[in-house]
Amino acid sequence: MLASFRDYLKVEKGLARQTVSAYTRDLLQFAEFLGSRRRVLGGARRDDVRDFLDRLFADRVDGRSVARKLSALRHFYKYLLLDRMMEHDPTINIDTPRQWKVLPKALSREEIGNLLAPPARAPRTKLGEAIAARDRAMLEVFYGGALRVSEMVGVKQEDLKLDLGYVLVRGKGDKERIVPLGKPAIDAVEEYLKDWRGEIAAGKGSPLLFIARGGRQLTRQRVWQMVRAAGPSSGRPASPHMLRHSCATHMVEKGADLRTVQTILGHADIATTQVYTHLALDRLKTVYREHHPRARKHPPLRHGGTE
Repeated sequence: MLASFRDYLKVEKGLARQTVSAYTRDLLQFAEFLGSRRRVLGGARRDDVRDFLDRLFADRVDGRSVARKLSALRHFYKYLLLDRMMEHDPTINIDTPRQWKVLPKALSREEIGNLLAPPARAPRTKLGEAIAARDRAMLEVFYGGALRVSEMVGVKQEDLKLDLGYVLVRGKGDKERIVPLGKPAIDAVEEYLKDWRGEIAAGKGSPLLFIARGGRQLTRQRVWQMVRAAGPSSGRPASPHMLRHSCATHMVEKGADLRTVQTILGHADIATTQVYTHLALDRLKTVYREHHPRARKHPPLRHGGTE
């Protein structure tokens, strides 16, 4: 079942390799849970799914991770139904718990400024300087373009259009989108390309924009470590996902509409972007209070005297 489901995700759904791997891990975890009840994936019941989700929350698994696991189960059992391997779907009528609606964590603008500031202690070697320049450029692109980790490590030099102010990004399911970059990100990338990338490549060729020593591809784990290492100066641990959410949060706070944010983030469904709706509503109320005469606590005085 799992083998044929993986093929279905890769070939028919066109999902990225990382997504397929994550779904497989989630299903294996659910299979292990079912094994403790002497049941198999093909014999799962609705109560099994509910109890599995409750167990995850009891173990303090992050809400978005739980949501992804349920998504994996839904895709799996829908596939089994379509292929007539099962007669019922145990994920039907499984409500989304409130915990999943927790708003994405975002850094404040001050914290972002601290995180993006050059390190206080300069590297001792030229290679160290090169890696520091690379990391600064990646941090600027993370925040400036709201990229995912998998997108960052996969950006190629040919995808970069700095003269036009954007980068071509390949997101989930190999879907391409154009992501604009601000001047700080463009300046940091230009400096990295001009002065430092060659030092890191050490004569080795690579089509990728951001590389590890000797032209090797950066791993997702290394990128997470880099962002986390830069985080303490901002006051709390940071992650690539926090930079992505910070970009979206600050754009909405400044008045960006959700459709624009959806396009930049690469969300297939506007419903995914609507987690930022509270920010848009807060701004809407603020603008209303500032500009609508009937919204003010103390209406202005009439000309020529008091009210």
